[in-house]
Amino acid sequence: MAHELPPLPYDYSALEPVIDTQTMKLHHDMHHGTYVKNLNAALEKHPQLQSKSAEDLIRDLNSVPDDIRAAVRNNGGGHVNHSMYWKIMKPKGGGEPNGAIAEVIKKSFGNFNDFKTKFSDAGVKQFGSGWVWLAGKSGGEVQIVTTPNQDNPISQGLFPIFGNDVWEHAYYLKYNNRRPEYLVAWWNVVNWEEINHRYEAFKSGKLEPALAAR
Repeated sequence: MAHELPPLPYDYSALEPVIDTQTMKLHHDMHHGTYVKNLNAALEKHPQLQSKSAEDLIRDLNSVPDDIRAAVRNNGGGHVNHSMYWKIMKPKGGGEPNGAIAEVIKKSFGNFNDFKTKFSDAGVKQFGSGWVWLAGKSGGEVQIVTTPNQDNPISQGLFPIFGNDVWEHAYYLKYNNRRPEYLVAWWNVVNWEEINHRYEAFKSGKLEPALAAR
């Protein structure tokens, strides 16, 4: 198999009470697992693509054959997005950012509280399923962007420094339709160390976000 479901870097219950145990089990094992399964199934039709990373596949979707392009976009994107998502959270996380990411947030958004408000507001306003991101541009600047479904900023030539999942499967068991409440609570499990690592990878000019993963 070309791609595998990465294990969670912590226990299913480790992010309680922000993210409940049952949501973590369903989200990781079933949803992320299905994206990996479907991506591998699509690539069976074009074995020459099986050696490519999921990031490379979605970076240049136009080079993916028409008959599997939608499957790669949706499932490859889902695999990349969730592989990042698990790593940029941790037990007893949150708090104020530090290091380089704190500096760029202050430079770009004024202060952390304003950034959190703008980031969460963008997540609330994302219609339907999707993600909200802090993404880096080629010139070194950062911006808040949203993407529908499992699309990733990498397909737009941006570097996904970190993002939050606003699909209902990420929060509905605990928060029901209260997406704003989930977005606010989520800051309490953010792993700033990992996000700093990803930001440093962006600054160093790496094309592959996966190289930033610990």
